[in-house]
Amino acid sequence: MLVVPADHVVTGQRDFEAAVQLASQLAVERYLVTFGIKPIRPETGYGYIKPNDKMLLGKQGKLRGYRVQKFVEKPNATKAAQYLKAGQYFWNSGMFVWRAATIVEEIRRHQPAIATAMDRIRELKVTGASTQVIDDVYRAIKPVSIDNGVMEQSSKAAVVPVMFKWSDVGSWGSLDEVAEKNRAGNVVIGRVVDLESTRSIVYADRRVVATIGLQDMVVVDTPDATLVCPKARAQDVKKIVDILKQQQAPEHLEHLTVQRPWGAYTVLEEGPGFKVKRVTVNPGGRLSLQLHRQRSEHWVVIAGTARVTRGEEIFDLQVGQSTAIPMKTQHRLENPGKETVHIIEVQNGLYLGEDDIVRFKDDYGRTKN
Repeated sequence: MLVVPADHVVTGQRDFEAAVQLASQLAVERYLVTFGIKPIRPETGYGYIKPNDKMLLGKQGKLRGYRVQKFVEKPNATKAAQYLKAGQYFWNSGMFVWRAATIVEEIRRHQPAIATAMDRIRELKVTGASTQVIDDVYRAIKPVSIDNGVMEQSSKAAVVPVMFKWSDVGSWGSLDEVAEKNRAGNVVIGRVVDLESTRSIVYADRRVVATIGLQDMVVVDTPDATLVCPKARAQDVKKIVDILKQQQAPEHLEHLTVQRPWGAYTVLEEGPGFKVKRVTVNPGGRLSLQLHRQRSEHWVVIAGTARVTRGEEIFDLQVGQSTAIPMKTQHRLENPGKETVHIIEVQNGLYLGEDDIVRFKDDYGRTKN
C-alpha cells in the first residue's frame, strides 16, 4: 500500500519549481504528467488519482514521479472520506506537463475522430477556408474531457504528488478558498444588500441583489442566468448545464456578451422579429466583409467614430449618426480611430441566428492608419 511520505510532496515555491522540473523531465521521456494534490478534506467535487508505488519513474530531490495506477471519478462523501484516511489518493489537479508531439500521438490513438477533425481544420486554415466552414467542422466534434478521453486510457499517464496551496476554482463554492470574507463569513461581490446572512457567497453582476438570513448558500446573478443553491451542491451546476443542453436552450452555448477578436457584442433585448445589441469595436479593429440573407440591421453610433462599408459606399459615422444595412447587402464595420467604437444595432427579420452570415473576406486584423 502506497502512503506517500510528507517529505515527498511539495510545500513551497522552490519545491513547486522542482515539481515542474521533474514533470518536465518525465515529459521529455514521453510521459503525460499531471500533479496530484494531497487532499486536506473529503472533497466530492474533484477527481482522484492513485499512484503506482511499484512504478517509480523519476525523482528530483525529495519529490517522486510515478505511473498512474488509476483515476477515480468524483466520489460520494463516504468514498472521499476513505480516500483521505488511506493516504493513497490525490486530487487530480488538471494541470499537465507534456510534449506536444506526445499528446497529439495519444489523441490519435485514443480519440481518432478528434484527430481527424484537427487534421481537417489545419487543412482548411492552410487553404484559406472561411471561418464559417472551420466553425462547422469544429462544432461537429463530439466533446470529451482530456481526462476521460486521453489520460484515463493512456499507458503514459504519470503523476507527481505535491502539497502546494491549490484550489480548482471549478465551482462558485470554491470562492470560499480564495476570496475575502466579511465578518459574517460571507463572500460578497457586486451590488449586494444583505441582512443577517452567514457563510454564504453572493455575486451580483449588474443588478442589486438582496439577501436575507441565508446560511451556507450560493447566489449568483448574471445577465445570462441566476443560480441559487446550497454551497455543498455548487458542483451540481454542471448537471444544470446538461439539462439545458438536453432542452437545446441557447444559454448553454453562448453568453449574452460575446468576445470577438475585433471587440464584443452584448444582446440587450430580443423578441419575435427583432434583436437589439450593443457592439463595441476596438481601436484598429474591423469585422469581415459580410451580408445577411434573412435580416436587415440599423446602426446608431453612441461613442467613437465608425467606418462603414455598405455596398459600394464607404463612409464615417459620428456620435448620434446612424445608417441602415438592408437585407442581402454587403457591409463591414470598422474602427479607424484610437477610441473604442460603441454602436447600438437593431436587427429585424424572420430569422436572427448568428449563423445567418456570408463572409466575403475573413479579415480580423487591424486597419492600417
